Parts: sequence; C-alpha cells; structure tokens
Amino acid sequence: MKLVSIHRATVAPLFVGNEGQRQVVMSAIRKQAVEGVVEVGPLGLAGDEQADLSVHGGLDKAVYLYPQEHYAFWHAQLERVRRQPVVLASGTLGENLATEGLVEQALWVGDRLRIGSVLLEVTEPRQPCYKFGAVMGYAAAVKHMLQSGLTGVYLKVVEPGALQAGEAIVVLPGRREVSIASINDRRLKGRQRELFG
Repeated sequence: MKLVSIHRATVAPLFVGNEGQRQVVMSAIRKQAVEGVVEVGPLGLAGDEQADLSVHGGLDKAVYLYPQEHYAFWHAQLERVRRQPVVLASGTLGENLATEGLVEQALWVGDRLRIGSVLLEVTEPRQPCYKFGAVMGYAAAVKHMLQSGLTGVYLKVVEPGALQAGEAIVVLPGRREVSIASINDRRLKGRQRELFG
C-alpha cells in the first residue's frame, strides 16, 4: 500500500446546474497535485481549503483519501455519459490523498494509517454532495458513488507531520467494530441498489 499523490486546492467559484439554470457556488473540490513534502496539521494539508465547513473539513474530516483503483470505474461512467474517451487527472474527485492498494472494504472506523511522520485515523466514508456531480459533469455521479460504495474515506490527524508521494502506508487496526463498507451499506437501506436504477 502506498501514497500515490497528494492534492490540495483553494476555494474558487464552481458552476452547478444545467445550462439554463446555472449558479455559482464556492468550492475547493478541484484539487491539484502537489510535488515534494507537504506539511499536515490538525485541520489537514497546509494550503488546502474547504468552502463549507459544515460538511467538509474540521478535525474529523481533515483529510480525504481516495483509492486510485476506482478511477477505472469513473472513466467508464463518464465515457458512457459523454460518449467519448475521458481522462481524469488524479485529484479530480476532490481527494487529498490518492492511494494504491487500500480500498474501503479493508478499512474500519478507528483504523490508523501511518504515512511518513503523519498518523491519520479513519472516521467515516464520504457522502458526496451536488458539487461532486457538478465536477463530474452529470448529477447522477452522486448516486453512482453511493451505490457503488466507492466513496473513499475521511481521516482525522492524530499526529501532525509531513507527507510525500511514494511513501508506504501502514495500517494499524483499531477496534474493528464498524466497517466503512457497513456504513456505506446502511446509507443505501431502502434505496434502489441497482447501480443505474
């Protein structure tokens, strides 16, 4: 398991809605790759911002991790919607940390991740909002993330420090009482489970 890339963004305007009913909201979902060493404090990566602290950021959602393996799923969805080849840059889904070899099914609330000098703790899966649909270019992307369970996870910073792409990730199991997969499953209770329903 390793950290493939690191991303951050500042708050900027984001257009949401249809052509005839577009509005501008503020968002920092459009993350850009960062080279070199990145400092991580209690509220996340140095230089990274969140526009709406009621749903993103804070101590329990300071860092967002997303498995790079899931990009194949999103390429397929976007090519189906747009009917043309699509290339998504790492960070497009709003993640701070793109990883390899670490997926939601392997993580539990309370698991800790040692990456470089930083110690992070898994708190919950992402629950995407309309801004994710806007970035992906189709509103059903929100539903597809929830139904697929390919949500990524939020992390809190237990020990601040520094990160660099390419570093190994060591998982330190917590109490293993609530899995990320079980939270994602509970969020779907009573909903249409067929992916494109």
